Amino acid sequence: MSTSKRRRVLDIVATDATFERTDYRGREVWLGKCLHCNTFLAISLDGEPISRATIEHIIPRVHGGTDALENLGLACARCNQGKGSRHDRHFDRDPRVRQLVDRLLERRRERWRDPEDA
Repeated sequence: MSTSKRRRVLDIVATDATFERTDYRGREVWLGKCLHCNTFLAISLDGEPISRATIEHIIPRVHGGTDALENLGLACARCNQGKGSRHDRHFDRDPRVRQLVDRLLERRRERWRDPEDA
């Protein structure tokens, strides 16, 4: 993973209250939860995912979503790929997709923490 992507992962970790710095399998990591399913995700202190964590664009970029931290979360690869293949392409046509996106945006707001508090 590139340095800029690892930095972005750490920015997301810093703004997600589910992530805490802890000992995990004999090493210090950031441990938090998938934005979708609450599966535990482990991120090394340098921002490299240990588990299959991926960056989730809640509102897909192809539909106007940005790289703003409010639109980004960490998700397990299974959930992120599932959302992309099942939902992102139907974003404008299916009200259920909009409900999913709204739920994820709300969950992101609920988990929000100011980076200084990390």
